[in-house]
Amino acid sequence: MKRERSVVPVAVVFAYHNVGVRCLNVLLAHGVDVALVVTHKDNPKENIWFDSVAGLAALHDIPVITPDNPNTPEVIEQIRALQPDFFFSFYYREMLKRELLEIPKSGALNMHGSLLPKYRGRVPVNWAIIRGETETGSTLHYMTEKPDNGDIVAQQAVPILPDDTALEVFQKVTVAAEIALNDCLPDLLAGKARAVKQDLSKGAYFGGRKPEDGIIDWSQDARSIHNLVRAVAPPYPGATTQLLGRPMRILQTLVTDEQGASNAPCFYVQDGRAYAVCGQGVLRVIAFELDGVAMSAAEFAAQHGAGRFNFNC
Repeated sequence: MKRERSVVPVAVVFAYHNVGVRCLNVLLAHGVDVALVVTHKDNPKENIWFDSVAGLAALHDIPVITPDNPNTPEVIEQIRALQPDFFFSFYYREMLKRELLEIPKSGALNMHGSLLPKYRGRVPVNWAIIRGETETGSTLHYMTEKPDNGDIVAQQAVPILPDDTALEVFQKVTVAAEIALNDCLPDLLAGKARAVKQDLSKGAYFGGRKPEDGIIDWSQDARSIHNLVRAVAPPYPGATTQLLGRPMRILQTLVTDEQGASNAPCFYVQDGRAYAVCGQGVLRVIAFELDGVAMSAAEFAAQHGAGRFNFNC
């Protein structure tokens, strides 16, 4: 049975995470008829620190489905019957294939967490910090079968400050996504939005990251290690190493003007502060865990003394 047509644009929204929540709110604020929300079941093995798209949809009595694969014939037929004008994808984790993308009359659009064409692909905020970028943002673009390469409709930039963590930057990117969508949506719904083709030569594709990608290479310079630490700081898995033969997580650092009086990367406490000597330069270690236990610099010195301890790497 086909759904009765609305006098306002009809959208099917594929969404997850905080960007999904904020951008779904923007659509509702502009009076878009959201006929269906497609989202993910929360993974019990994942740290769920973000807001619920399914919860927001339930608040507004919007039907929700959580297929493992949205490209199955059953899901495609369910969505086709809604006769949507638009698809919107806001941090949805599955790729939509051609048969789905051909359904909406006015196009399928995705919100990506970088300034495309830079940082196409997975976890763009984390990658931007690791690579020392001073700016990122959000981009609304038309979807194709290839990830993050469609024409751009809107972008909003935000700064990355030298000590910003991934969580802090992600919060900025979430607001950037909301602003970008809110600003362009009236023209988009009216069929007046202008789209700009991407110059893919000005960016690159990045893959996902695993917890083991957070292992610190102490031969690197202090700034590079600092970038890794803040890029994977909680709620992400954290930057890891070995000290005294035990696992250590480095959770917060600052780049210092200290000079490392050591030929090898090492950890030490001096004047009540913890430091790490890197391949070049020294980091002040603000927060760390040893063997899963959070520990202050004073507590470490009380237990292990004020010597210099080489990292086991």
